[in-house]
Amino acid sequence: MKIVFFGTPQFAVPTLEALVSDSRFEVVAVVTQPDKRRGRGGDLSPSPVKAIALAHCIPVWQPKNVKKDEETLEKLRATEADGFVVVAYGQILSPVLLDMPRWGCVNVHGSLLPKYRGAAPIQWCLYHGESETGITTMMMDAGMDTGAMLLKSTVAIAPLDTAPDVAAKLALIGADLLIETLLKLANQAIQPIPQNAAEATYAPLIKKTDYELDWSKSAIALHNQIRGFFPNCTTPFRGSALKILRTIPLDATLLAQLPPEFAALQQAAASLKTAIAAPGTVAAILKNQGAVIETGCGYLLLKEVQQAGKRAQSGWDFANGVRLEVGETMQARSPHRLS
Repeated sequence: MKIVFFGTPQFAVPTLEALVSDSRFEVVAVVTQPDKRRGRGGDLSPSPVKAIALAHCIPVWQPKNVKKDEETLEKLRATEADGFVVVAYGQILSPVLLDMPRWGCVNVHGSLLPKYRGAAPIQWCLYHGESETGITTMMMDAGMDTGAMLLKSTVAIAPLDTAPDVAAKLALIGADLLIETLLKLANQAIQPIPQNAAEATYAPLIKKTDYELDWSKSAIALHNQIRGFFPNCTTPFRGSALKILRTIPLDATLLAQLPPEFAALQQAAASLKTAIAAPGTVAAILKNQGAVIETGCGYLLLKEVQQAGKRAQSGWDFANGVRLEVGETMQARSPHRLS
């Protein structure tokens, strides 16, 4: 089965590796995004998918715009591929491309379609507090993730999972589901199922403003935003931006779902007094845990943070290192205690 693989980030790597390691498939070429400049030196760096392809001596094509690159289009036609497999490629395929392979183009999408169509399904799924997500394989059409569905696989989301945690789980599931999907397509053992557009939700590109924390939101909502957009959410703190990396809402229902090692935190949370301060205020500092921040509804424990120009550190080390005080507000430009 001759396959051309389209993909770019780490999320796509397990699927490419699964295809390469399976003798029933021949990956004749890989199409990925152009190399990008990364790091302080600004050196060009290949995508994770390109690195794997080169390690297996697979031809790699990197058009800036695959729809308009005639040289790449001719190469793709010449492959006479049975199918194109697309996993987080990062460019939209034109109808010309969709019609090239004998069996069409199969996409591995990181959500349970028709929910979370779009560029960032994992991030927005967490942002909205979903308790489960999954992978959907589908036949691609000219719309944005609107093609007929083939197979699905579901995975539970743990209360403290971040987007990279969920992505790592889904990447492995997606690899297995893609192999199963292709084999069933080859044997005509699968019937594509149209999506119900009325049930569709969307996961657009993330904007910089989505990273800004508003402490008037509830502790649960802030926690979901922080883990969904990990590791980029920030709050003003003493005149600079403080990244909030990991948090725990001190909510009895959520705490009860955590492993036994969080029992001490449950006891500490139960001892906190009723909220009286403004959102964004340090309400308490729990020993060996970190700062507890007042929100619009409930308390939020800062488990891991990162100051500008420094490495990530635990919430407890941060509170000690900056000599954080109860009553200080995260939104002040300088240390401030409430009277």
